[in-house]
Amino acid sequence: MPGPQQRGPRRPLSVRGPAPKARTGGNSKVRISVGRVLLIGALLAAGLKLVQVQGLQADELSAQARLQRTTYLNIPAERGAILDRNGNQLAFSVEVRALYILPQRARKNWDTEREKEKDKATKQFPQTYDEHARDVAKFVSATLGPQANGEKTDEESIYEQLVADISYEVLVSEAEPTKAAAVVAKYPSEIGSEYRAKRIYPNGQVASNIIGAANWRQDEKPPTTQGILGLENAADNVLAGRMGRRVVDTMSGNDTLVIPNTERELTKPQPGKSLELTIDVDTQYAVQRMVTDYTQKSGARSGSAVVLDSHTGEIIAMANDQTYDPTDFGKATDAQKRNRAVADTFEPGSVNKIVTAAAAVEYGLFKPDDVLQVPGFLPVADREIRDAWNHGTVPMSFTGVFAKSSNVGTLLAAQEVGQERYAEMLQKFGLGKRTQSGVPGEESGTVPPLNQWSGSTFGNLPIGQGLSMNLLQMTAMYQTIANDGLRVPPRLVRAEIAADGSRSEKQRPEGVRVVSPETAKTVRDMFRSVTQSNPRDANQNGTGAKAALPGYQIAGKTGTAQQIDPTCKCYSQVDHWITFAGILPADNPRYVVGIMLDRPQGTQFSSSAAPLFHDIAAFLTQRFQVPMSNEQTPYVQLQL
Repeated sequence: MPGPQQRGPRRPLSVRGPAPKARTGGNSKVRISVGRVLLIGALLAAGLKLVQVQGLQADELSAQARLQRTTYLNIPAERGAILDRNGNQLAFSVEVRALYILPQRARKNWDTEREKEKDKATKQFPQTYDEHARDVAKFVSATLGPQANGEKTDEESIYEQLVADISYEVLVSEAEPTKAAAVVAKYPSEIGSEYRAKRIYPNGQVASNIIGAANWRQDEKPPTTQGILGLENAADNVLAGRMGRRVVDTMSGNDTLVIPNTERELTKPQPGKSLELTIDVDTQYAVQRMVTDYTQKSGARSGSAVVLDSHTGEIIAMANDQTYDPTDFGKATDAQKRNRAVADTFEPGSVNKIVTAAAAVEYGLFKPDDVLQVPGFLPVADREIRDAWNHGTVPMSFTGVFAKSSNVGTLLAAQEVGQERYAEMLQKFGLGKRTQSGVPGEESGTVPPLNQWSGSTFGNLPIGQGLSMNLLQMTAMYQTIANDGLRVPPRLVRAEIAADGSRSEKQRPEGVRVVSPETAKTVRDMFRSVTQSNPRDANQNGTGAKAALPGYQIAGKTGTAQQIDPTCKCYSQVDHWITFAGILPADNPRYVVGIMLDRPQGTQFSSSAAPLFHDIAAFLTQRFQVPMSNEQTPYVQLQL
């Protein structure tokens, strides 16, 4: 049997030490005994602690447990932005932090710890809570500055909040996250930080009637940024995103009193989508300013303008004279918050004569040079329809009827069209129903059904009385003619953009064929004469000469409609809607502009909106580098 394996050479006997003594078993018995004693001691200590917890301190610990519990809360998602067609931000959110304290709890905890840290030898105590609160206030004020987004954060204001005898106090609602983090890092046991979002509108009141307003709603369950007005409200589900989930410890069974430094995230929130609009912010700003100025100059109660892309129906601008600050919308009046361009309906007046012109040409009833003998008045049912100027029977070209805005001549043409075909044409132009543009608050207007027409109805509708529409609908009528007879429903939102940058284009609405391209071009050419001016013969002047823009052919139509006098429930002789719709340029349409003024009176600008169209058209040509027309508008004989 082999012996044990040698690990190295054996030393000579002369250098070996004495053989070690054999170990006895006494030491191991001692170790076992000592271990048993220690184990028994530990068990006794644990038992004593258990007795202390369950017996002596049971009431105190139970009270603390009742004051603290685990609560699951939602984490607000980052709200999407609202952008103009070029990616300029119209509305976006920034993260801010609310700094809060639980003053009563903080004082109690400080006093408890102060008692524990008492110097046994000197009987000296650390500083009082009030003294500590003064140090905290100094640091907070030094970090945040004397004011934070309009809230007082000076040392004295913060100190008063820290020592208040209340359970919960917000020190500041909108602190910068980095500064808030510095405060919490310095005093994690006293001060908590709570996520909030602040909605920013960098362009102020520009497009506020469209965009609307959203703000942080602390009273919501859970607190979040909520759309209140306009598109912010209508598209809230898209912009808001999906909330995440977190777990926190709260006080007193109140889910809003979060104990500082106890948050744990469970599920991350999903940011909302951003909306890219068709609006061009520079055009919106300019048109809004021009509408406001002209409304004041004309003495109108209100004014609005809409600019559409003639081919796509996209809304380039939609402006009202009254707007509001979306960051302080609580101070805005109902009139300021109202988007009158879609929410107010009105009788369009002679702008509506384009329906008669289109129908008459489409059905081959008249050509632009055809001459009509237009009498001074036309009996319709129990009334007489007259023109805005007194005259006997005069020969007018079919083009002249509309250029000079003859009510009588228009009705003569409408009678040739017939009631059924005229009613059908109104429907094709999309009147009497909402445009489905995506602009919040749109009203549909009214068109009386054919089976409800009275004897005088067909004497009113062709001249723009007895029906109502909003300004977007009115402008869309002229978009149809500008787009070769194809009506493309207007739209406001171009695309939704996810947080990762992926883009989802909104499907363009399908066009509706109203009249043939040939008819549309003929009507455009006819309506160029509305801006015609002849200094030597007033009979050859159109009603909208002031809309003319040098270098460009302009097709358009003026309108004046009587309003209802509520005292007699009849048409007023004083109060009117003044309208204008125009196509720029008429020979190669790019843009359509619609304007409405409510009850202008008392100034040289009260009778027509044509000058305002001129100013808007001039801006559009410069802003979008619109090429000039190849030739001047041909001169046409209006009255023979």
